[in-house]
Amino acid sequence: MFSTLSIGSTRSHVTVVGVTSDGKTVPATYAKIQAVSDALETPGFSGENGEVLAAGGKHVLLGLGEPGSVTPASIRTAAAKLVKALDRRGDKGISVDLSAGFPKKRAEVEALGRAFAEGLAMANWRVDRFDGAASRKAERGGALAVDSSDADFRDGLRRGLLLGGAVNYARGIGATPPNICNPAWVAAQAKKLARETGLKCTVIDHEKAKKMGMGGLATVGHGSDSKSCLIHLAHVPKKRSRGAKGKRLVLVGKTLTYDTGGYSLKVNNGMKGMKYDKLGGCAVLGAMKAIAEMDLPIEVHALLAAAENMVSGDSMRPDDIITMYNGVTVEITNTDAEGRLVLADALTYAEEELEATAIVDVATLTGGVVVALGHFCAGWFCNDEALTTGIEAASAQSGEKLWKLPLWKEHKDFMRGQHADLINSNPARSAHPIQGAAFLSYFVDEKTPWAHIDIAGVGNVDSPNDLCVAGPTGWGVRLLTDWVEGETR
Repeated sequence: MFSTLSIGSTRSHVTVVGVTSDGKTVPATYAKIQAVSDALETPGFSGENGEVLAAGGKHVLLGLGEPGSVTPASIRTAAAKLVKALDRRGDKGISVDLSAGFPKKRAEVEALGRAFAEGLAMANWRVDRFDGAASRKAERGGALAVDSSDADFRDGLRRGLLLGGAVNYARGIGATPPNICNPAWVAAQAKKLARETGLKCTVIDHEKAKKMGMGGLATVGHGSDSKSCLIHLAHVPKKRSRGAKGKRLVLVGKTLTYDTGGYSLKVNNGMKGMKYDKLGGCAVLGAMKAIAEMDLPIEVHALLAAAENMVSGDSMRPDDIITMYNGVTVEITNTDAEGRLVLADALTYAEEELEATAIVDVATLTGGVVVALGHFCAGWFCNDEALTTGIEAASAQSGEKLWKLPLWKEHKDFMRGQHADLINSNPARSAHPIQGAAFLSYFVDEKTPWAHIDIAGVGNVDSPNDLCVAGPTGWGVRLLTDWVEGETR
C-alpha cells in the first residue's frame, strides 16, 4: 500500500498505457515504441479489463477490455488492480494515457478520470491503525504521484482522489472498534473535521436531548455509560449558486456505535460486526468532508444520531412506551429496532429546527433489506419525484446502485399500535425491509421531500473484492456528494 496518492508528476514516472482487447489496440504514439510492441505480443496477455503488464522499464500496459464496454465502473476496477501492481513494483509516479478507450465526449473523459482515481484510492486502503507487534502486514510504501497529459482526464483524477479520500475517511471511522468509538468519540471526530474543513459543529448531549423531548435518541442510549448525542455539522458557503437559492439540504445518518440488540439480545454470535451499525453516520461524515473540501455553493447540514444500544438496569424494555420529539408515542416491541428511534428524532429536528427543504437519511437499518437485495445494492424509499430523479442521477454517476421499494398507506398502517400511536417493530415479519421506512415516515411531513436509504447490505463486505478489503466500504459518500452537487445546478 502507498502512504499517499496525489496529483503531480515525478522525474522517475512510468507511463500507464491503456490497451483495449480488440486486437490489443494502444494509442498510436505508443505502438511505435519497441518495448510496448514487444509486450503486446506476450503470450497470454489479451487486454482484458484490469490486466497489468510491464513493457520495458518506462511503460506499463493496463487492459481496458472491449472498447464498447469501457465505463467508469470498469475503469474503477482496472485502476484498483493496477495500484496493487504498482505497489509491488515500487513505482513513485505514473502518467496515465487511456485514450485507446476514450469516448468522444469530453465530459465522459473526465468521468473516466474520476473513476480511475477512485479505484486507485479505494483499493489503496486497509485497516492498519491497530497493527501491533505481531503484525505480518507489509509496511506501507512511499507516495505515488498520478498525472495525465489530458486536461479533462486530469481534472477527473483530481476530483476522484478527493472523493476517494473522503470514502476512506468514512471507512476509517467505520472500522474503529467499540472500545474506542462511542458517541462521545464520534462527536470529537466531527469537531476535528469541522476545524480542519471550515464546517460548523454543535452537539446536543444526552441531558439536553432529554429536556428537548427527544425520547427516541435519549431512550436508546440510556443504558450505556456513553450517552447518546445529536451531532450537527453545517456547511454554509459564502456564495450560493443560482440553483441553490432557497435550498437547505439535510443529511441524516444512523450512528449506532454498537448494537447489542438491548434486551431483545442478539444471539448465536449475531453481535459480531455490530460496530458497523454506525456506517450511515460514517457515510454522512465522509460526504460532509467532500462537500466542505469542494466548497459546494449550497447550504448543507448533517445530523448524526449517535447512540450505543447496551443492556443494563436502565435500558429500554419491550413494552416501554416513549414520547418522541414530535409528540408521537411509541410502544417498544423490539429493542433491537433501535435505529429508527434515533433517526426519527433527528428527522423531526431536521424539519422543525433546520427547516430542511429536502432530507436524505442513510442507515444500516434492516436485515430484511439484505435478504431482499443482498449485497448488490441498497434499498431505498422516496416520497418526491424530483428528489427521486436527483438521487438516481447521483447513483448513476457514483456507481453506487439503488433499488427503490414501495411505501404505501398499508405499510404505514402496519406500524400503528394499540397502546401507543405506533409500534417500533411489527411482530409479524411481513415487509420487513419496509417497516423501518414506514415507521420513519411519521416523522417527516408529507410535503417535505425525503429519501431513506438502507445500506445494511452494502455498508461492509465480509470478503475482499477488487475495490475493498474486508470491512467498511464507505458506501454512500460519493452518492450523497454527487446528489448535493446536482442540487447546485
